[in-house]
Amino acid sequence: MSEGVTSLRHQITNAEELDSVVRSMKAMASSNISQYENAVRSLDDYYRTVQLGLTACFQQHKSTRAIAKKTQPDRAAIAVIVFGSNQGLVGQFNEVMVKFVSDSLMKLPGNKTLWAVGERLQSRLADTKLTLEQGFVLPNSISTVSTLVGNILIEMETQREQGTIDKVYLFHHRPHSGSIYTPVSQQLLPLDHHWQHNLASIHWPTNNLPEVMPEREQTLRAMVREYLFVSLFRACAESLASENASRLSAMQRAEKNIDELHASLKQKFHSLRQSSIDAELFDVICGFGSLK
Repeated sequence: MSEGVTSLRHQITNAEELDSVVRSMKAMASSNISQYENAVRSLDDYYRTVQLGLTACFQQHKSTRAIAKKTQPDRAAIAVIVFGSNQGLVGQFNEVMVKFVSDSLMKLPGNKTLWAVGERLQSRLADTKLTLEQGFVLPNSISTVSTLVGNILIEMETQREQGTIDKVYLFHHRPHSGSIYTPVSQQLLPLDHHWQHNLASIHWPTNNLPEVMPEREQTLRAMVREYLFVSLFRACAESLASENASRLSAMQRAEKNIDELHASLKQKFHSLRQSSIDAELFDVICGFGSLK
């Protein structure tokens, strides 16, 4: 009997310690969500400024030679940038992304190679038939996202200059109120005529029309680099916010299960303890009756 009580007491202690760890992880996930969501919101004004800069370039000149590049669709070399997670305890976060990427790439002609951001995602992609060429480590704070984005842009520019890639697609999770997150994708490169037309049709917010100085091509290239930077930065921040939202949801489920287990163990402990006390009282009564 004493061994059973000791074992239950030990299990109750373990459950309480695990509950403390889960609560700490919930607090960290909540803090991280706010951090990354604030970063996404702070990008809106900057993204709008970059859009207006591109609008000015396109409205002043119609040529797109600096950014457009024609390729044969069936011969295109496609680089696919996919954001996942470095750490676990995120539910089906990486599995959902792998399935979304696999289904989406089946519809695209051409040779495709993957650049995976996140160690857990890389291990999931290794189990598929997709070619994993490049791996990047996902940052653990908003302050290091710029470094990751800079490395991706350098690799992208290098391979485009070498002619090894023609198109770039971006896949990541985006926070969604109804289902925590949802996978999304966009064509990052080449910046086609449809993309240019949409920007050129944006109405200038003031009556003072802009003038691009000193060189339009140089300014356009700088604006395009900023557009790519902010697009990748936003994708990374949204992915990290989604990851932490998924982790928070997983920790909430774990906390509920631990609370139920803790209540069940305490009930068993009190029941076993009461049985032990009843047995001891019964022995005392029986002993007293024998003496009498």
